Amino acid sequence: MQAIDRRAFLRGLTAASAVAASAPALLGASWGVQRRRPNIVFIMADDFGYGDLGITGRTDYRTPAIDSIGHDGVQLMQSYSAAPVCSPTRVALMTGRYPAREPIGLIEPLTTHEVGLPADPHTLPRLMRDAGYDTALVGKWHLGLGPAFHPHRHGFDEFYGFLGAAADYASHRDTETRTQQFFDGTTPVAAPGYLTDMFTERAVRVVSKVRSKPFFLSLQYNAPHWPWQAPGDAAYPDSVQAQSGGSPATFARMVESMDRGVAEVLRAIGARGIERDTLVVFTSDNGGERFSHMGPYSERKMTLGEGGIHVMTVARWPGTIPRGTRSQQVSVTMDWTATMLALAGAKSPRSLDGMDLMPALSGKTSPVSRTLAWRIAQRRSEGAYRKGDWKFLRNDRGEFLYDLSRDPGEKTDRRVTDAARFTELSRAFASWERGVLAPVGLDSTRR
Repeated sequence: MQAIDRRAFLRGLTAASAVAASAPALLGASWGVQRRRPNIVFIMADDFGYGDLGITGRTDYRTPAIDSIGHDGVQLMQSYSAAPVCSPTRVALMTGRYPAREPIGLIEPLTTHEVGLPADPHTLPRLMRDAGYDTALVGKWHLGLGPAFHPHRHGFDEFYGFLGAAADYASHRDTETRTQQFFDGTTPVAAPGYLTDMFTERAVRVVSKVRSKPFFLSLQYNAPHWPWQAPGDAAYPDSVQAQSGGSPATFARMVESMDRGVAEVLRAIGARGIERDTLVVFTSDNGGERFSHMGPYSERKMTLGEGGIHVMTVARWPGTIPRGTRSQQVSVTMDWTATMLALAGAKSPRSLDGMDLMPALSGKTSPVSRTLAWRIAQRRSEGAYRKGDWKFLRNDRGEFLYDLSRDPGEKTDRRVTDAARFTELSRAFASWERGVLAPVGLDSTRR
C-alpha cells in the first residue's frame, strides 16, 4: 500500500489544476435519444438506515414524500454507500473515486482547518459548473473547515449550511469544535430556526429560481444524525454530549420533518413545471445507528456489515426512468458522480471508479455484475469486497464469506464450504488495498 506524506496530507495535498471540459447544449447519451440536459436534485440523508422508509418497512412513522420518489421512479435494491461513515462517502461523491484514494477519505472526524478535500483536481461541482450548470450546496459539507476547502472553492455557486460533521439543530453550533460553523456563502449565519426546515426553505428557493441554465442542487440534510432534536426542541446545553438522549419518538419526528422538506422541494419542482426536466435522487451517506432499522441487514454505521453500507436509494425522472420499477443493478455512491457528469456532458480529469447508471435505470440495459471494495480503519479495522453476489468481510472477529443472494443478513459463513471462492476474494481485496493509500489512524488527525 502506498505510504502517505503526513506534512503533505495536512497541507491538503493540493494537486495540479485540471482543465475542465465544455458541455454541449444537448446531451447525446448512448442510452437514449438526444435530449436537453436535466436539472439534478441530489438529496442525501445522514445516518439513514435501509429500513427507515415506509417503502422499506418502517411502520412507526410515515415518509410519503420520499416513498413517492420510488413509486414515481425506481427503487435501487442493491444500492451501497461508499463508506459506513459520513466524510469518506462525501469524498466519493465529490471525486467519483474510492475514498481510500484520497487522504481525507481515510480519516474521521475532521477537526482542524488544515485538513480537507483539495479543490484541485476539480471535483463534481466545479465540473458541473464548467459544463454550464448553476450549482448549489444546501446543508452539510464535512469536507474541511478551512477556507481552502470551502464549497465555493469547489465550484458551488451557492452554499448554505454548516462545514463540520454535525450541528445542534437549534443553536447551529458544531458538535465537535463547539463553534459556529454555519454559513450563507462565506458569511456566518446567526438566524434562528430548525436546521432541517432552514435547509428546506433554501432548497425551495434554489429550485424555484427561473434560470437560463440547468441547475445542480446538492441537498445534504443532516437529519436524522444526532443530536437527537425534533422541531421545537431546545438547544443542547453542551453540544459535545449530543450523542446522548433521544428516543424513537424524537427520531420519528426528525425523519418526518425531513420528509416534509422533500415534499416541499418536489412541490417546487412541480410548480415550475419542470418534473420531466429534473432528475431527483434520494439516498443516505451510510447505514443508520441508534434508532434506525436496517431491514434484513446486519450491523450498522461504522461497520462494513450490510447494515452499515447497504442503503435504500430512490430516483425519479419522468419520461426517462420508468415509473414504479425496482432495479437490481448493484450501485455505489461514486456511480452517481459518474452519472451526473455524463448527463452534464462533463468529464473528470481523473479516472473514475463509478459507472453511469442511466442505461440500467432507464431500462435500456440489464443489470451488469459489479466488483466493489470498502475499507475503514479508524475506530475499527474492517475491509469488504463484493464480487457478483459474493462478499468477503474482514473485521475484528475474523474473516468471512457470504452469499448475499441467499443470505443478505450475513448469518452463514461460507469460508469453509466455499474455500476456493474465499481465497479468490480475499486475494482480490488484498490486491485492491495495494492500489490505494495506506490506512491512517484516528490519532493522526489530532495536533
